[in-house]
Amino acid sequence: MRTVTAVAHRGDPYRVRENTLPSLRSALERGADAVEIDVRLTRDGVPVLLHDATLKRLWEHDRPLSALSADEVRGVTAGGVPTLAQALEVLGERRVMVDLPGADARAVRTVLGVIRDCGADERAYYCAGAETMLAVRAADPAAEIALTWTTLAPPRPALLEAVRPAWLNYRFPLVDRALAAHVHRQGLLISAWTPDTKASMRRLLGIGADSITTNRVDVLCGLRDG
Repeated sequence: MRTVTAVAHRGDPYRVRENTLPSLRSALERGADAVEIDVRLTRDGVPVLLHDATLKRLWEHDRPLSALSADEVRGVTAGGVPTLAQALEVLGERRVMVDLPGADARAVRTVLGVIRDCGADERAYYCAGAETMLAVRAADPAAEIALTWTTLAPPRPALLEAVRPAWLNYRFPLVDRALAAHVHRQGLLISAWTPDTKASMRRLLGIGADSITTNRVDVLCGLRDG
């Protein structure tokens, strides 16, 4: 089996609430090479860790994040939603895969600015769809990008030329040996998300995936290293 990057999806969400500092710490303790986090902006422009547009699913407050200030988010979640800066401090020198759901160009610039100010440029890389990754490329010509792609139809050459991704990031059921080989022939790396069964992890380990993002990073590390 090839060595692949083991990426912890939103931390260690099967044990600890996703996208929280304890979840990130748990993922590191369980051997993650990198941690994937979701970043959105509060009303006053502070990047925080949250996948959904509202606080309903995780924090039982049916309010959009974009309507709350960072102080209000801290109050209604008892400090449970960390800022991006806090997350980067906890992750130390570990790699961080920054997902940017729903981010526009302004949000992208804000997030990249915080990452730069925290000295994390060299260990951060970015994933999302084409429009958001074009905004990342415009904001940082040197950014490492994992272009999320959700269809077997290949990205257009013009898009690849504009985004200049290092990775193509696929839902794991789409990834097979032929797709991995095709991506590698293009000079790119292939990442897959989010297999959680041993069978699906073994399949990806055996067919040429370069990175796997999972909710069970300890299981993935055990299969990869064992």
